Amino acid sequence: MTVNTYAHPFSRNDTSPIAQWWWTVDKGLLAAASTLIFLGVALSFASSPAAIRADESITDPFHYAWRMILFAGAGGSAMLIASLLSPRGVRRIAVLALICAIIVMLLLPFIGNEVKGAARWVNIGPFGLQPSEFAKPGLIVFAAWMFAEAQKGQGVPGVSIAFAVYVLTVGLLVIQPDIGQTLLITTTFMAVFFMAGVPIRWMAVLGGIFLSGLVAVYFVFDHVRDRVGKFLSPGAADTYQIDRASEAISAGGLLGRGVGEGVMKRNVPDLHTDFIYSVAAEEFGLVFSLILIGLYAFIVLRGLSRAMKLADPYQQTAAAGLFLLIGLQATINIAVNLNLIPTKGMTLPFVSYGGSSMLAMGLTMGFALALTRRRPGAYEPGALLPRNRRRILPR
Repeated sequence: MTVNTYAHPFSRNDTSPIAQWWWTVDKGLLAAASTLIFLGVALSFASSPAAIRADESITDPFHYAWRMILFAGAGGSAMLIASLLSPRGVRRIAVLALICAIIVMLLLPFIGNEVKGAARWVNIGPFGLQPSEFAKPGLIVFAAWMFAEAQKGQGVPGVSIAFAVYVLTVGLLVIQPDIGQTLLITTTFMAVFFMAGVPIRWMAVLGGIFLSGLVAVYFVFDHVRDRVGKFLSPGAADTYQIDRASEAISAGGLLGRGVGEGVMKRNVPDLHTDFIYSVAAEEFGLVFSLILIGLYAFIVLRGLSRAMKLADPYQQTAAAGLFLLIGLQATINIAVNLNLIPTKGMTLPFVSYGGSSMLAMGLTMGFALALTRRRPGAYEPGALLPRNRRRILPR
């Protein structure tokens, strides 16, 4: 008599929602996102003692770490709950999140908390809420839905509606101002528009408008002009922040200084938020940094592979857009840390300290997982079968 030493938590005959979720969700993507959340908590313990030095009112050296555990729990829960949704449920929650985010952004000039010259947050007790974080996944899902409706040819002006909401959203972001989020949303929106099958000439027009907008932003906003100037002429400007981050990354070497042994990180401003990558590089080295980058690459590449095989246009473009959103934000944050692009206030998804970022990223990943689940009819016939088991089926 043989004994099965490995048992699944659910039987395939179990029809409960949780069991069905377990057998249909992409466990590789779920594991990669969960690993990043765990690493974010671990790195918060490495960065918190140095980060509190900027605030003399905080006495607990692990103040940010304890809060990060709370944020990670909320973000992880949001991811799991959102991944249980149906594609219609994803659409409903995403649109609701977008509407709420737009309403709060409209009120920011009156109720927002100004930090470093920008009113992007609303204080709710001891926590700060950044509505633009929730507008990102909401807008991507909404735009994908509108583009899919327009393709049906039933008279729904989906493209016009999507662009109107996009213009409203980025207009509110520019008012704050939050140019980094504006560029991220614009790039992802254009990618979704392209994946929806837009003619190349439309993309050329959009590209021209995008470049014109970049030029306008450069001349209108002093802080953007200053950051670009510092990046292009580092010797003629104060580049303290990025210099300290570069020193921390270089000091890590191949395997890092060791857990809690980072020295250069103590001089890095915002080391627990925008520059958490420099902390990881100093204490754990190049190898760990490449593993971190590899996790994001895995999420994006595997996610896009799954999304492109979906049969429904809305699910396909929405899922692909959400995975791209995560990848682009991670790319921007890491590129800033490596001094490859001008500095931007952009968090590293699932890793940087921040409640709004963690919760919104959990929601984003949860939506993407829900849309790419192996439901009956969700994928093209034979799309997920091994090559030796595929066969041509009538559509």
